[in-house]
Amino acid sequence: MATVPTNTNIRVDLHRGDGTAGGTRNLDPNVFGLEPNVALMHQVVTAQLAAARSGTQNTKTRAEVRGGGAKPWRQKGTGRARQGSTRAPHWAGGGVALGPKPRSYKQRTPKKMVSLALRSALSDRAAQGRIALVEAWSFDGPRTKDAVKLLSSIGVAGKVLVVIDRDDDNATLSFRNLPEVKLILASELNAYDVLCSDWVLFTETTLPGGSTAAAGSAATPAAAAATATAPAAEAPPTAEATAAPAETPADEPEAASAGPDEENDQ
Repeated sequence: MATVPTNTNIRVDLHRGDGTAGGTRNLDPNVFGLEPNVALMHQVVTAQLAAARSGTQNTKTRAEVRGGGAKPWRQKGTGRARQGSTRAPHWAGGGVALGPKPRSYKQRTPKKMVSLALRSALSDRAAQGRIALVEAWSFDGPRTKDAVKLLSSIGVAGKVLVVIDRDDDNATLSFRNLPEVKLILASELNAYDVLCSDWVLFTETTLPGGSTAAAGSAATPAAAAATATAPAAEAPPTAEATAAPAETPADEPEAASAGPDEENDQ
């Protein structure tokens, strides 16, 4: 089920928390640059909707309906069709034939299929230019007006899927009252919710695959500060410094002191 990215140069506009432009970012082609697999997405979405069914519907058969123990009339001599019970399915008040019973609708879906379906859905939204990226949330407090202003400033309209982190409390409280916005954790992102939304809004923290600064784009203040405060890399050792110490030539005799045995021989 290996796939090869069809688009390796995917850029998206980066916005700051107040909605102002902050340059562009390159998206991961292995997540946003695939050819969407429509059949796979259909299978995974169908399995997800089937797993959401409770499966608790229940009907009574003729054996479970109360009454009907006595034969309504004798077998012969009445001129009517023979009947054995008033709780047969064709009688009013009788049991249900082949009715639904409690069951599980879950389908087995391998993890690789689920992952590929999600990446196919994200690639489809990226191909349509429906991926929005915010550097970080800048909500001072939970205010719905700030959320509306942010969406308007970055040009996002319609059904929006906002991908948040567990610690984004102000963003959660700011977006949750908007009827066209659905909040979802980054760990719970799935193909169905992506396909049901017109836009998908990420932060750099929740973006799958991460992002890299595009060539020629303005660096963000946070990135510039991190670059300025980063320690300088040490220069690699030179060849002379790493060379082994020279050995003593073999033709030079070593000075050896006379031992006690040699003095006795003299």
